[in-house]
Amino acid sequence: MGVFNMAALRASLARGQRLIGLDPGSKTIGVALSDVSLMLASPYGGISRGKLKANAAEVAAIAAREGAGGLVVGLPLSMDGSFGPAAQAAKDWGMALGEACGLPVALWDERLSSAAVNRAMIEADLTRKRRAEAVDAAAAAYMLQSALDASRRSLDASRPPASLPLPLPDDSR
Repeated sequence: MGVFNMAALRASLARGQRLIGLDPGSKTIGVALSDVSLMLASPYGGISRGKLKANAAEVAAIAAREGAGGLVVGLPLSMDGSFGPAAQAAKDWGMALGEACGLPVALWDERLSSAAVNRAMIEADLTRKRRAEAVDAAAAAYMLQSALDASRRSLDASRPPASLPLPLPDDSR
């Protein structure tokens, strides 16, 4: 399967299919899942980072169980927006994972997703241990929600209005 832009991936899904968001970390892969209307992303869990074949089997099993038709992989661009070594590694991993799972992939900028989620969890007074357990899946959900919101806006902008406004009566007579 190839790498799509987010709007093309969303348009390629069959009705009722979900998207899986993946935030690949060095130890844990955060997993999030969209709803069937592609409006809301929710944390799903974490997968221990291991061999590609084993991780692909776990992701494929989630996709089959949850009715997912595509993957959105977090792309850690540099703060200036450039494509550094971490982004290249995430892109290569995402492409290989999509190929191994037989699912199309879109890459999405995930800069600061973990930092934003950590900050929110600190404000919610979660202990360090609870934050460590939940941050990967929450960061994946944060990234997937961003991708869903942006692709929905681009789809809405390309659609004609549902109905044209009716002309107002002329009261100048």
